[in-house]
Amino acid sequence: MSVSGEIIGAVLILIGAIFSLISAIGNVRLPDVYTRSHAASKSSTLGVLCALVGTLLYFLISDGFFSIRLILGIFFVFLTAPVAAHVICRAAYRSQVPLAEQSVQDELKDYYMENEIETAQVEDKEKIAVYQGK
Repeated sequence: MSVSGEIIGAVLILIGAIFSLISAIGNVRLPDVYTRSHAASKSSTLGVLCALVGTLLYFLISDGFFSIRLILGIFFVFLTAPVAAHVICRAAYRSQVPLAEQSVQDELKDYYMENEIETAQVEDKEKIAVYQGK
């Protein structure tokens, strides 16, 4: 075994563990679902990726073993975690989960208000057309 492979792998796995710890602290300490989702997606994704890359490099340098499973794990974590966090935040916003009191601005409020008015007008026109028998 190579000492450099062990050191590089251990350092990356340690960095991944630190980022995962920061993510856990953020999930506990942050005030609302939006900021918690940010902490969970950004830092935990980076933590898992560092741990997987550290494992991949450890086995690649030390044993000469290349694992396609680790590459696939890195790919899927990198792909799915941010998308899942976005979908969760979007669902929370559409369900009108309130923002934290410390939040300064809500840029989506005007956008959704305009779209809701347009949608309501279209639905009203459809209801009137059905009522009139058209």
